[in-house]
Order: sequence, then structure tokens, then C-alpha cells
Amino acid sequence: MNDITYPVMEAFATVQGEGAHTGTPSWFIRLGGCDVGCVWCDVKESWDPEAHPRQTVEAIVNAALESGRKMVVVTGGEPAMHDLNPLTDGLRAAGLQTHIETSGAHPLTGDWDWVTLSPKKFKACRTEVYALAHELKVIVFHRSDLEWAAEHAEKVNGDCGLFLQPEWDKRDDATFWILSWIATRPGWRISLQTHKYIGIP
Repeated sequence: MNDITYPVMEAFATVQGEGAHTGTPSWFIRLGGCDVGCVWCDVKESWDPEAHPRQTVEAIVNAALESGRKMVVVTGGEPAMHDLNPLTDGLRAAGLQTHIETSGAHPLTGDWDWVTLSPKKFKACRTEVYALAHELKVIVFHRSDLEWAAEHAEKVNGDCGLFLQPEWDKRDDATFWILSWIATRPGWRISLQTHKYIGIP
């Protein structure tokens, strides 16, 4: 396992700012590499995997342990571009909880305690990933994204959490659209990027 490496753009201690685990102390690992290409992406520097230093599983796990956080969130970029089995094996062996955020555009590898599926219009979600999702989180940039989110909600399991999140630069309009929309649609909740509001990574 020591020869397995991943391109790590950044890793940091924070609290999960979005979705069902909002407010939970977490260790975030942002892997380089993404071919989804969201025009509003706020971490476009993550797209090129060659732009980031590669780290061994051992180094990644040790950093997570040193953080003192039990919940480890693997994000990107699009982390599912990589074979994540060695990474989750290492994290789980260290007694850490494994969470991932993915667009579902690639086959999902690894052993995950929590899967956040955040499909994007720019690259289709693979059919088999819907059944693996614990929460569906759709970013709302246009009003039309609300009905698009409802189409995805029909494909996930009945116990999957349903979240709509305003795109940060459109948050005033998008928040209004979401609040109006979920008022008459039981099961849906709004997800705010809490970490940005309170000024942490």
C-alpha cells in the first residue's frame, strides 16, 4: 500500500459546512483531478491532477490522525476519478469515518460510511451511483435546477437525504427560490455553505 499515491491539493481541519453533517468537526482531503468542468466551480485549481503533489496513503492517513478529527471527508475535484480502495482501507484501519462527495460521473470505489452525491449538468451521473447515496445535494445556480433536482431525487433510495444548496455567487436569488420551492415539497431541505458564512476553510 505504501507505493500507492494520490494527488492532494490540500488537506485541512474544519467543520463540515454542508448537508446532513453540517457543523461536525472534520478533516478534509481535496484530491486533484476533475473532468466535470462546472462553470461556477470555486476550486478550478483542483482540476489538473498533475498540478498537485502526490502523497502516500500512509502520509494521508497520518495527517488525518494528527488532526484529531474522526470524520474524514474526501472531496475534489472529482475524487472518484481515482481508485479509492487503498485510501479508504487505510482510513478505516486507523479507525476513521470515511465520507465522500462525488458527482457520480465515475464508478465509485472505496468503502464509505457516507456518500454525498452532487450530480452536475456538465457530465452525467452513472446509474449505479444513485443507489449508493446517503444524501443528494444539488447546487442551485438557475431556477431550472430545482426541477432538475427533483428528477434526480426519483433515482435515489427512499431514505436518501435531499438537499438544495444555493451556488455561492447566486446565493441571494437561489436561497429565495429554494425556500419557496421546498415549502410545498416535503423531504427537501436547504443546505447552506456554513463554513463560508463563518469564514473558515
